[in-house]
Amino acid sequence: MKSEIIIGISGASGVQYGVRLLETLKKMKGYETHLVISESAKKLIEIETALSVRNVEKLADNLYDDYDFTAPIASGSHKNRGMIIAPCSMKTLASIASGMSDTLISRAADCCLKEKRPLVLMARETPLNLIHIENMKRALEAGASILPACPAFYTKPKTIDELVDFMAGRALDLLSIEHNLYKRWRE
Repeated sequence: MKSEIIIGISGASGVQYGVRLLETLKKMKGYETHLVISESAKKLIEIETALSVRNVEKLADNLYDDYDFTAPIASGSHKNRGMIIAPCSMKTLASIASGMSDTLISRAADCCLKEKRPLVLMARETPLNLIHIENMKRALEAGASILPACPAFYTKPKTIDELVDFMAGRALDLLSIEHNLYKRWRE
């Protein structure tokens, strides 16, 4: 049986992180992905990458509209290994932190929190204001992992892809998924 991973791509710069996660999980055996892309993220895919939205959607095993509350991932009874939102916009973070569940991304995140499943929020904004920080604190206290999109440089990256790999790898680490996207400290 495959481990099911939910990937949310919300409307913040850095859609490459979510794309890399999908590409990586597609190559790995034993994983099935469930993808939700917000409307804003669809626009950013066209702006920030050479990919079409359709190309990104094809990387997933299952695809849902961000307002499809009949999707299996909208229910806590749907078993999965966890969810990664990469990038996680401040709007999506605020929705999750307040328990609003106004989109499928925030509803699936809410299900992960209430079912005590891993939820990784790759927060993407800079600089942060106090509201952002308070929302991160609330999400963290509710059980989410906050993973700011801040790649490390001890790996001596030479390309943007290597920076993206580092962050995608850190997100997978938080779901205890083995990978070889980056060299670990002192490896």
